[in-house]
Amino acid sequence: MARINPAGSGSLPPLDVQRAPEGGEVGAIQSGWRLALREFMSNRLAVIGFGILVFFVLFCFVGPLIYHTDQIDTNDALANLPPSAAHLLGADGQGFDELGRIMKGGQAALEIGFFAAFVAIVIGTLLGAVSGLAGGIIDSTLMRVVDVFLSVPFLFVVLILAVKYGATVLSLSLVIGAFSWQVPARLVRGEVLTIRERDFVLAARTAGAGRWWLISRHLLPNAVGVVIVNVTFQVADAILAVSYIGFLGFGLHYPNVDWGDQLSTGIGFLEDGYWWLIYPVGVCIVLTVMALNFIGDALRDATDVRLRRR
Repeated sequence: MARINPAGSGSLPPLDVQRAPEGGEVGAIQSGWRLALREFMSNRLAVIGFGILVFFVLFCFVGPLIYHTDQIDTNDALANLPPSAAHLLGADGQGFDELGRIMKGGQAALEIGFFAAFVAIVIGTLLGAVSGLAGGIIDSTLMRVVDVFLSVPFLFVVLILAVKYGATVLSLSLVIGAFSWQVPARLVRGEVLTIRERDFVLAARTAGAGRWWLISRHLLPNAVGVVIVNVTFQVADAILAVSYIGFLGFGLHYPNVDWGDQLSTGIGFLEDGYWWLIYPVGVCIVLTVMALNFIGDALRDATDVRLRRR
C-alpha cells in the first residue's frame, strides 16, 4: 500500500491507495458469494458432508445401473441370506438383495427429502416475505396461522393422511412439505423486517415500486442466504420424517421401499443375528442426515458476515 500526502494539505490524513496488480488491472473486490464460497470450502466438516451427500446421491441413483438386482420378484430361496460374493450385504426376509434394497430405499428418501424441502421453502419464503413487508394486520394474521400449524401434531396428521390416501413419493412429499413451511416463513419474515428499512428499499418505495416488485427484486434476493441455509435442514428433517413413518409401518408400499420401512422389517430379525438388515441402512440414515447438518451449519456461517472468520 502506498501512502500519498496531498500537496499543501498537511492537516489531512494520508490516503491509502491500492497499487494495481501486474498487468495494469485494478484489483477487483471479491463478491459476497465468492467470500461465502471461500468460507464454506475452508470448513472441513462442510467439505466432508458435501462429499458424503454426493456419494449417497451417486450410490442411490447411479449404483443400480452398475449393481443390477431384482427388486420386484421375491425369492424365498435367498431369504435372510448372509453377505457373500454374490450378495455383498446379503438378502432380506423376502429374498431381495439388501444392497440393492438400500439403493432403492435411498432413492425414495432423497426424492421425498428434496421435494418436501422445495415445497416448504416455496410456501414459507413467499408467506414470510409478504408478512414481513406488509406488516400490520396481514403480518399478525399470517403469524397466527403459523402458530396454528406449529400446534398441530405433525406426525399424527401425516400418519392419518398416509393411511387415508396411500403413501407415495409425491403424497408424502406434499404432506411433509405442507407441514414444514413454518420455520422458513418465520426466518424469512425476520430477515425481511430488517431489509425493508434499508435505504435501497426505501428509495424503491419512494420511486413507486409495487409490493411484488419489492419482494421479487429486493427482499427475496437479499434473503436468499437464509433460504439456502434452511433448505439443507429441511431436507434432513424430511428424510428423518420419512424414516419415522416407514418405521411405524405407514411408509411406502411394495414394490417401493424406504429406509424406515427397511429398519422396521429388519428389527424383528436383530435377535437372530441378521445384522445386515439393520446396521447398513441405519448407517445410511445417520450419515446422510449428518452430512446435511454439516452443510447447513457451514452455509449459515458462510452467508452470515457476523459469523465469518476474520
